[in-house]
Amino acid sequence: MKEIMAVIRMNMVNQTKKALSDNGVDAFFAREATGRGKGLVSRDILEGAEKGHEEAVALLGDKGRLYPKRVLTVVVPDEQVDTVVKTIMKVNITGKPGDGKIFVMPVLDSVRVRTGESGNASIA
Repeated sequence: MKEIMAVIRMNMVNQTKKALSDNGVDAFFAREATGRGKGLVSRDILEGAEKGHEEAVALLGDKGRLYPKRVLTVVVPDEQVDTVVKTIMKVNITGKPGDGKIFVMPVLDSVRVRTGESGNASIA
C-alpha cells in the first residue's frame, strides 16, 4: 500500500475529485492548507523579513505570501499508484509555478475499524 499526498490549487479540487472517481478511486481525504514553493526567494531575504527588517519585506513583496492550497491524501494498493499519480498530474498541470507537488509514501498497514479488516482489504 502507498499513501499519495497531493498539494494542488484550490480551484482544481472538483476536477481532480471527478478524475479520481472516474479512475476507480472514490476514497480520499482533503484538507485546506496554505503554503508556497521555494520559487526564486533568497533565504537571507526570508530570514530578514521574518525578523521584521523593512528592506527585506520590501524586496520580498508578494513572493513571501502563503497561498491557499488543498492537500489530497489517497491510500491505494501498490498497483494503483501510477494511475492515481498520472490522473492527478493530468488534471493539475498548467506548466506554471504553483501546479503543486505529489508525494508517494509507503504504508505499513491499515485497519478498518468497523470490521477489523487489515491490509488491502481495509482500503478496498
